[in-house]
Amino acid sequence: MSIRFTTKARRGMAALIVAAGLVLGAAGCSSGDAEGGDTETESSQPAAKNGGSQPDAQEGQADVPLAELKGPESLLLQINSARRDAGGFVTLDGTLKNDGGDTVNVPAQLSGNETEIIRNGRSLGGATLVDSKSKKRYYVLRDTDGRPLTTTNFPALKAGESLPVFMQFPAPPEGTTEVTFQLPMFAAAPIQISG
Repeated sequence: MSIRFTTKARRGMAALIVAAGLVLGAAGCSSGDAEGGDTETESSQPAAKNGGSQPDAQEGQADVPLAELKGPESLLLQINSARRDAGGFVTLDGTLKNDGGDTVNVPAQLSGNETEIIRNGRSLGGATLVDSKSKKRYYVLRDTDGRPLTTTNFPALKAGESLPVFMQFPAPPEGTTEVTFQLPMFAAAPIQISG
């Protein structure tokens, strides 16, 4: 599967989720009486009072990133998920944000120092996962043409601008759930693998 296809599929899925959220939000806002009063009907009361099911423990909680790593020039990398996939790899999804007041170019050092990866443009190809328990380091996967399976070719980030990023690694053994994420020029951080 090509990186371009994966990126397009992720963007399409994100757009679908946002659209569904907007539709549900609009439907929720349109309920109420015609005069705009504040009367509460039985259907708008919590489900627990009506004998319905209890809400999930995670409902209503803000999405807390697994890790936030500070880097050079006010760059901030948030790792939002690290999930084990059936294909034998781990996918990390996150956001790279310019947390400063000036436009920032993503440093070339984030690509690592391997010639094959550098040849494919700026990327997060220098990222690694370290499994202290098994004493192993996992590098970003590559496709058959040597391109890293991660976000590539970053634009300059304006002040406050962010963009979604992803990285794929070989999966550590099934029993390993905690690894340390490392990226050149950024602080290291422990993350939990789900799935």
